[in-house]
Amino acid sequence: MSDLNLNKVAAAVLLAGLIGMVVGKASELLYVGHFEHAGGHGEAHRGYKIDVVEEVAGGVASPQGAPDISALYASADANAGKDYFAKKCTVCHDINNGGANKVGPALWGVMGRKIASHAGFSYSKGLQAHADKSWNFDTMNAFQWKPAKFAPGTIMSYGGTAKDQDRANLIVYINSQGGNLPLPPVTVAPAPAATEVPAAESKGAAAKH
Repeated sequence: MSDLNLNKVAAAVLLAGLIGMVVGKASELLYVGHFEHAGGHGEAHRGYKIDVVEEVAGGVASPQGAPDISALYASADANAGKDYFAKKCTVCHDINNGGANKVGPALWGVMGRKIASHAGFSYSKGLQAHADKSWNFDTMNAFQWKPAKFAPGTIMSYGGTAKDQDRANLIVYINSQGGNLPLPPVTVAPAPAATEVPAAESKGAAAKH
């Protein structure tokens, strides 16, 4: 092979090595975020961290206990509660006067009654643990919000009633069926209604800015 051909081969090898080095450094910069120094300082952290915030419906963390709905009882709709009961509860419960136990205990007069006390029904240990309490607006609210949280181990498969207004309507209806406990005092004021700004004023305010 002539000297000229040898020089061409050598040049090609050097060029390939140079290209490889440039590509490697470029990849290092893009992937790691900086050039690695000789000797190193331990393994560099690669990629990037994404902070994840757990959210629930409404964009806020769920409370530790059932939300206070005392402000909703006075205006609650017992007829809406009756409809809700018919859709969600009648498969397992009879709420009529003199009604029999079904999958769940009969609920006529349940408000004001001791928890886990209805004759002829075998209650779960979760509810028996509350036998020193009575069903009232507070205990019923906690139970209807999340039965499994109120009474861990309950055999009732119903997941609960998440909407505050639905719960208030339901509890007022249940109370009207042989209970008739007085409404509890309002312990948390209702959230103030959003003030609606007339369209004309809104446009005027926007124009000033």
